[in-house]
Amino acid sequence: MQREENIVMSAKDGVQSLDSEDSFSLVDFLEQSSGIAEVELKKIGRDPVELFSRAVQPILWLVVFGQIFSQVRGIPTGKISYLAFMCPGILAQSVLFSAIFYGIAVIWERDLGIIHKLLVSPAYRGSLVFGKALSAGFRGLVQAVIIYVLAFIMRIEIRLTSEAILGVLLAVVLGSAIFSTFSLIIACLVKTRERFMGIGQVMTMPLFFASNAIYPLSLMPPWLQVIAKINPLTYLVDALRGLMIQGGQSAYGFTFDFGIMGLIFVVLVVIASKIYPTLIH
Repeated sequence: MQREENIVMSAKDGVQSLDSEDSFSLVDFLEQSSGIAEVELKKIGRDPVELFSRAVQPILWLVVFGQIFSQVRGIPTGKISYLAFMCPGILAQSVLFSAIFYGIAVIWERDLGIIHKLLVSPAYRGSLVFGKALSAGFRGLVQAVIIYVLAFIMRIEIRLTSEAILGVLLAVVLGSAIFSTFSLIIACLVKTRERFMGIGQVMTMPLFFASNAIYPLSLMPPWLQVIAKINPLTYLVDALRGLMIQGGQSAYGFTFDFGIMGLIFVVLVVIASKIYPTLIH
């Protein structure tokens, strides 16, 4: 219990400001968000096992399934190999699977009373949500490092220019922020760990398969293409494929991909900021 009290004290130190309900200050908002993110990263540092355990799934997909699927000649991948085509999709999958269960920690904090103490601080509600999203982005960066190492070992031709790597990292952070904030919204609505786990497990695979992660959209029936085009994972994969793989291209363009993801993230942060306090009821 002492550790949880230290977390609360650190969070309060990180979000201290003037009365933020009276007027908006971008500086205060960013300071508060960074304070929350710092606290969340400290918790990850105390228990890093989860981050590395997440590496098992992408290894299986690339080493096992990727080798098998690459023998299927009916999947059009253009001028790149199927493993290269699949690699950004597996990175996006790792980001999704890691972030979509982020809300379970929020429910755990509610049960310990941490959220009650944070909500009485003078911090913006949006900064509490945004800070958690930033920390989730760090989890995504760990997944990106793992995928890059696997790609190097498997001799997948990836772009190693500074611009490409920075673009990939930005896309990963943004994708992680989107799905972690979506997860937080689900946690606020269902309020119990058991229901949250059930909903999270139900949603992960449809989000993954209703995207262009392991096959192009052209192979989908028309109704599934419509779903894929409103799935944020599709735009994350599209951006990663154009940035990460030599010879890879973005079907929609990087401006459109990042614009759509940024818009989705802003909308989710606004929604989460409105309903986050309801988690304590």
